[in-house]
Amino acid sequence: MKTELILTENPIVEIDLLKSRRFDSKSGAVIYFSGVVRDLEAGERITGLHYETFREMASHQFELLFQRAGSQWAIASIRLVHRLGFVKAGETSLWVEVAAGHRGEAFAAAQYIIDEMKKVVPIWKKAVFES
Repeated sequence: MKTELILTENPIVEIDLLKSRRFDSKSGAVIYFSGVVRDLEAGERITGLHYETFREMASHQFELLFQRAGSQWAIASIRLVHRLGFVKAGETSLWVEVAAGHRGEAFAAAQYIIDEMKKVVPIWKKAVFES
């Protein structure tokens, strides 16, 4: 299984990620997920979210998470990009690509990765309120 993790302060340009495919013709299903910053947090308007992490620990936890996903489903590749720093409302903060032989595996693995990362990966967000 191929994996790629990118933690970046730069905007996520989804069209560029789509052009640089990381999977091969054995993959019958490729799932893409974009997590976009909403303009509301706890019922109040925000201008965006500020993300912080301890890079080494986050990278380690992501690799463990990818390994666990790979042991549960026949995944060909996982690519995950997470923004750090300030991300404006309406911008993408998370992009996930999971390629597998079949759609069920790809959907299940993508859901698992997204749900579990929020539990185990040390990435913290702080809302920046308009007021």
